[in-house]
Amino acid sequence: MRPLMRRLLPETVAVGEVRGDLTEPPLFPEEEAVVEKAVDKRRREFATGRRCARRALAELGHPPVPLLPADRGAPGWPAGVVGAISHCPGYRVAAVARATDLAALGIDAEPAEPPPDGVLEAVSLPAERADLARLAREHPAVPWGRLLFSAKESVYKAWSPHAGRMLGFEEARLRLAVEPDAAGPGIRGTFTARLLVPLPPAVAAVTGPAGEFAGRWLVDDGLVLTAVLAPARSAGTAPASSTAFGRARR
Repeated sequence: MRPLMRRLLPETVAVGEVRGDLTEPPLFPEEEAVVEKAVDKRRREFATGRRCARRALAELGHPPVPLLPADRGAPGWPAGVVGAISHCPGYRVAAVARATDLAALGIDAEPAEPPPDGVLEAVSLPAERADLARLAREHPAVPWGRLLFSAKESVYKAWSPHAGRMLGFEEARLRLAVEPDAAGPGIRGTFTARLLVPLPPAVAAVTGPAGEFAGRWLVDDGLVLTAVLAPARSAGTAPASSTAFGRARR
C-alpha cells in the first residue's frame, strides 16, 4: 500500500500501517483474553492494531511483547517507548518512538467524509465551527468536521498518558491551516491545540507553559489522518512546536 501516516511523521517515529486486516502472527494469550468476548469487528481491529504496533516496535529493536490496555484504554507500551494506535474501516495504523526522542505522540485515522449528524456540534467550540465555515469556503474538498474530530482524538492520545484524566472535546481549542505549497498527492496542513484547562505538571513538562500541542494532517486516498507529537526536551528548552515535524517524509 502507499504509505499515508508515514508521510506525516519524522524519521524518529516508526510506523506500521495496513489496509484491511492482518491475521498473523497470533496474538499473545494475554491479548486474546482482552477481546475474548468482543464482537468480530472489535477483535479484528484490536488484533491488527497490535500486529501493526509490533511491526513498528521491531523497527526500534524491540522484540514482540503483549500490548495490553493500560489506563483509559491506551496500549501499555514497553518502557522507554511512546506510541499510539488507530483504526477506521479498511485501515489500521500504529506509530511508536523512543521516549528519548518524543515526549508525546498521538495519531488518528478517519474516513474522509462528513461526521454523522450532531457530532460536530458535540466535539467543537463555536469559534472552531466559525473557523471551519471559512475553511470550507476556501477548500471545499476537505471534510473539515471529520478533520477537527480526528485532530482532537490525536490531541487526546498525546495528552492522556501524562494527564491522569480524560480531556473533553471542549477543553482544547484547535486552529487548522492548509499548507498551500505541500508536495505530493492529497491535501495537507497543520494545526495547533491550545489546552483550556489547568495543566497537570506532567503535561506542562511536555507542552511548556503555553499548553499547546502541534500537529499535522493529511486528506488522501479516502482517509483523514492526523498526528500530534511533542519532542523530548530538558528543562529550559523550547516547548513543542510545528518544527518538530520538520523531517517528516514528503
